[in-house]
Amino acid sequence: MSSSKPLITPQPDHSASDRKFLSKVKVGLLAALFGCVGAHWWYLRRPHAWLVSAIGLVLIVASALAEVWWENPAFFLLFIPILDGFIEAIVWCLMSDARFDARFNPGLVRAHPSGWGPVLVAGFTLLIGTVLLMIGIAVIVVYVWTALGWLDGFDLNSD
Repeated sequence: MSSSKPLITPQPDHSASDRKFLSKVKVGLLAALFGCVGAHWWYLRRPHAWLVSAIGLVLIVASALAEVWWENPAFFLLFIPILDGFIEAIVWCLMSDARFDARFNPGLVRAHPSGWGPVLVAGFTLLIGTVLLMIGIAVIVVYVWTALGWLDGFDLNSD
């Protein structure tokens, strides 16, 4: 019997060593600042990141092309990916290091604990997200009440 080489030679697994370590702080900042276009999805290599980016960009362009952008339905629909980015920033930042690494850094070893960075990003995100949500609700209420005539006779622009 002749010894033959296998047709397929096994390749060493370089998947863990070829990947960069994903940081919770970077994920949180990308989600908080650019969550409406899915920047954190690209960073986490999530499937269908292009779809989130496309929807966000379409809503931004549709809002910008409107004569009065804050009265455009696309502007209010833009609150959905913005709010999603804020929520995901808080979730990723406050997730334990072990759970985050098991999901996004399998096979990689964390050099040191993430520390206060993710907590500060989560606090910043919660503060800014709450302010923007309150502004969004106020704009919607004023717009609807004005459209229904409930504010007739009130001068909203008085000094």
